Amino acid sequence: MSRNPRQRRARGRSRVGERHEAVVGPVAHGGHCVVRVPAGDASDPEATRVVFTRHALPGERVVVQITEGTDGDRFWRGDAVEILEASADRVAAPCPFAGPGLCGGCDFQHVALPRQRALKADVVREQLVRLGRLPPDDPLVSDLVVERVPGDDDGLRWRTRGRFVELGEGRRGMRRFRSRDVIEVDDCLIHRPGGSEHTVHGVAFDVAPGGFWQVHPGAPQVLVDTVLAMLDPRPGESVLDLYAGVGLFARFLAERVGPDARVVLVEGDAEAARRAARNVAGAKVRTRAGDVGTVLAHDFDEPFDLVVLDPPREGAKRAVVEQVVDRAPRAIAYVACDPAALARDIALFAEHGYDVQELRAFDLFPMTHHVECVALLTKSGSRLRS
Repeated sequence: MSRNPRQRRARGRSRVGERHEAVVGPVAHGGHCVVRVPAGDASDPEATRVVFTRHALPGERVVVQITEGTDGDRFWRGDAVEILEASADRVAAPCPFAGPGLCGGCDFQHVALPRQRALKADVVREQLVRLGRLPPDDPLVSDLVVERVPGDDDGLRWRTRGRFVELGEGRRGMRRFRSRDVIEVDDCLIHRPGGSEHTVHGVAFDVAPGGFWQVHPGAPQVLVDTVLAMLDPRPGESVLDLYAGVGLFARFLAERVGPDARVVLVEGDAEAARRAARNVAGAKVRTRAGDVGTVLAHDFDEPFDLVVLDPPREGAKRAVVEQVVDRAPRAIAYVACDPAALARDIALFAEHGYDVQELRAFDLFPMTHHVECVALLTKSGSRLRS
């Protein structure tokens, strides 16, 4: 099978397989660090090329092997295949299938858990500054930490749902990083046997088999508690829950605002929307299945007091942001699984007079580069920046 599934025209001489000794630079979004190596440009001997390098830590001296890249590419990809000077935060990966050329499911098994969270915080800060246009000395940026969430076993045994490649005869495997190649895996250490319970604060949720539900056992409750604390819902306030899934947030918001308040859920997956209607029942609760941007462009155009946004990885984007702002909410809770998408949308909200007032980040995906954030946005001027 092909090592790289992306078929594209080669742009010059391939550099795959080359090895370079280098000092590792800062962490970057995506589970790798920035390394610069000589570009090999005869016309400019001082030229360098960025290599997004996995299995490394900032400050280490390593040997990087190029895994993707040609002379004409803006950047290359690589693995740290030898560690010449190790970071104090480097640990032995608990999983024998983690490492260069092996399973691509985990990015940070070679990193001590506290440093994993610090690296994720660095990434979130960088995205907030570069894409979200927040000043680096804003306490929301400078004081950000990635919080541990109860429910895993020292960063392992948390993933209640996973994608395995069935190999027959009871065998299964995982893909190599950016490849269709399969590594046979007899035990994935981040996988949690037994699946997940769809219960939060004693409330059982109806979820379709294979339907979306947070994969970390502690995630649903900590996210619900954070959204409720940020929005501080008051009796009688109206709620608009976008990308509502099976109604996790709306269920508890509806309790807070009371039976006489209007609660509207919009969810793109029809089956999830049907189950949300059962999970969040009430005389003034409405659930609509459909693309969020399309639904908002044609319906529910009255003001709402509170909005919850929990979009997919690509974020809400401009059309949805503008529709939300048009409802003039007093508070917006934005739940994000990608800090770059969150930062881009924060910048869009700022264009319309909504600023971030609170921001928390949670380590819902230990051993990987992924991080979950929850941001509170309100009309500008209600928070004094230090």
